[in-house]
Amino acid sequence: MSDSLGVPTAGDAAALDFSSALTDKMGIVITQISAERTVATMPVEGNTQPFGLLHGGASAVLAETVGSIAANMHASTMGMMAVGLEISATHHRGLRSGTVTGTAQAVHRGRSTATYEIEILDESGKRVCTSRLTCMFLPDPTKS
Repeated sequence: MSDSLGVPTAGDAAALDFSSALTDKMGIVITQISAERTVATMPVEGNTQPFGLLHGGASAVLAETVGSIAANMHASTMGMMAVGLEISATHHRGLRSGTVTGTAQAVHRGRSTATYEIEILDESGKRVCTSRLTCMFLPDPTKS
């Protein structure tokens, strides 16, 4: 069972907790979860480099967060868990304020790997970063 945004509800047996100290520190808020598409927002403030621009590493964290959540939703249907195997990020424009939105869209969902393209947009819909994440599946130690 999920709510209108596709986020698993508390009563859902498949609901997984994706919170972490890193996502909390970065201010990442998950707004939609599915194996096909996962979305989250992140403030620029607090996630900048010394020149005041959104840090490329912060964009990579947002990208890996949404991609990994989507991959784990897929992996969980097979009793597996997903871990990052490779990530790339192309930074298209600098940003000094506001909120960015990261959307992971499935490119491939297989039995041993999943690949996602992640676009990060600013509040006006301009692309800030394009990322690609591949995750591999491992046995879920909580299912043993």
